[in-house]
Amino acid sequence: MKNVLWFVLGIAGGFVVAHFVNKDPRGHELLAEVDARISEFTDRIGEAYRDQEAQIAELAEKAKDTASDVVDAAREALTDAADAVTDKD
Repeated sequence: MKNVLWFVLGIAGGFVVAHFVNKDPRGHELLAEVDARISEFTDRIGEAYRDQEAQIAELAEKAKDTASDVVDAAREALTDAADAVTDKD
């Protein structure tokens, strides 16, 4: 419980400090620069995530197609084997 209290006090203190820093023109510029860097970082992370997601979807689609081809080939082989056995009789 004591750790939670310190955590909440730290967050509240951070907001108070940020508010006072934002009142100063230099502090305002600093916070704007930090915000721009954070936005750039999150944009890059989001783009990388979407690229990775597209690659995984492509691999999954290829795996699905390959599995379907294997099933079709196995079905055809079984049909041919059954026909061969039937023709021998």
